[in-house]
Amino acid sequence: MAETGFKKWIITITVIMASLLELIDTTIVNVAIPHIQGNLGATLEDIAWVVTGYAVANVIILPMSGWLGGRFGRKNYFLTSIIIFTIASFLCGNATSLDELVLFRILQGVAGGGLISTGQTILLETWPREQIGTATALFGLGAVVGPTVGPTIGGWITENYSWPWIFYVNLPVGALAAFLTYTYINETPKEAKKPIDWWGIILLAVAVGSLQTILEKGESEDWFAKTYIIVLTVAAVLGFILFIWRELSTDHPIVNFSIMRHRSFSVGMFTSFILGFGLYGSVFVFPVFCQNLLGFNAQQTGELLFPGGLCTIAMMPFIGKMLNKGVPAQFLATGGMFLFFVFTWMLSNSTLATGENDVLVPLLIRGVGMALLFVPLTTLAMADLKGPEIGQGSGLNNMMRQLGGSFGIAALTTLIHIRQGLHRSNLITNINPYNPAYTERFNLLMHGFMAKGKSMLDATHMAYAAIEGAVVRQTMLLTYDDAYWVSGLIMLFSIPLLYLQPFKKLKAVTDAH
Repeated sequence: MAETGFKKWIITITVIMASLLELIDTTIVNVAIPHIQGNLGATLEDIAWVVTGYAVANVIILPMSGWLGGRFGRKNYFLTSIIIFTIASFLCGNATSLDELVLFRILQGVAGGGLISTGQTILLETWPREQIGTATALFGLGAVVGPTVGPTIGGWITENYSWPWIFYVNLPVGALAAFLTYTYINETPKEAKKPIDWWGIILLAVAVGSLQTILEKGESEDWFAKTYIIVLTVAAVLGFILFIWRELSTDHPIVNFSIMRHRSFSVGMFTSFILGFGLYGSVFVFPVFCQNLLGFNAQQTGELLFPGGLCTIAMMPFIGKMLNKGVPAQFLATGGMFLFFVFTWMLSNSTLATGENDVLVPLLIRGVGMALLFVPLTTLAMADLKGPEIGQGSGLNNMMRQLGGSFGIAALTTLIHIRQGLHRSNLITNINPYNPAYTERFNLLMHGFMAKGKSMLDATHMAYAAIEGAVVRQTMLLTYDDAYWVSGLIMLFSIPLLYLQPFKKLKAVTDAH
């Protein structure tokens, strides 16, 4: 039932607060990994499970969240998820070994999966149907800004305090969100007790968990060179086939695929995937580019992302109002995809002299583009759903965005690996005594070192090292430029997908509810 006045806004703040908890924690840990690794004495491969465990647990729960909310009551499920997430955050900060930290991060991911979709469903039911665009825009504040500001917060906390505090900061926010949820959010009727689709739960966990693990670990494990990656691939394929068959044949499915009959939602699954690819992929590439090539530290990189996040926040309400006034969501999303392409095109022209001022404008453009993307895409996907379908659709839609992000990171990581080797091979061909530019540069370096008092032998070695360093930096620059260019083209070529969804004025959409 829609709310008005103070209660509507306090529920909105509560939902955004809880969603931010989960979404910030998807990226806040990344910048603290080296500190955690050193403190717990873990290898880089092992410490990566701190991120992987959270992501796998999160994406398994997302498609089930609609069913869980219906079975146990939306308020009960949301409140329980907040409490478990907050307790798990405390346990993560108190972890004394890697095994403990990974276990508690998995628990955090399980609880976090219940926050996003359930929170979005609560928000859509709280706001009047004629204001669905505004409700989606407000939810988008957390969904888009959370992953963007996560590195900023994580970098600042890690540099000024210690890594456990990236988890401890969740405690007061979680406690407040739990109190507000208990006090103000209305309980929804629980569904009649029906048989639990245990086979559906098991197959979903196997399929989605295997796929997410492959995407998280594939590149670092050289993909199919490792037996367990092959096993997980077989498990993912068979799991998805059996899961879909099970859900279509049982009377009480854990995921209701009948909502795919809505064309807006079916196409929206693909556009949400592309949104996740762009959102998480760009947040992954940019910090690596800044820290590995431009020499920025974690805090500086996070601070660069922050203005774009503020730009997204500022744009969200206006976009919600435009949707409410009947501006077609397809037009707004088209503008968002184009602006994202402009952002990647500008960064694909980066040089070794690129500085903070050079990346600020592209990041602001990205901020506007993400606002134009999230709200219209989510509105289009959810527009035709009603009743229990909203919870189911929200879970699947958010899962596709998360999987899109995982695919984006995996694809861009692999692209960087492949293009790095190719660009290095091309550059190395110019390093030969028959190339006048090379010999001139080499002699200039060698004589420069000799002028500083180095012997001819030492100066020669230093000149070779300097040229090797230049090759490495140029190779990395060309590789990251390729990564930006490819991610931008994927977004640009996805624009036609938007026009497979029917044009509807928001008023007509809301009447359908």
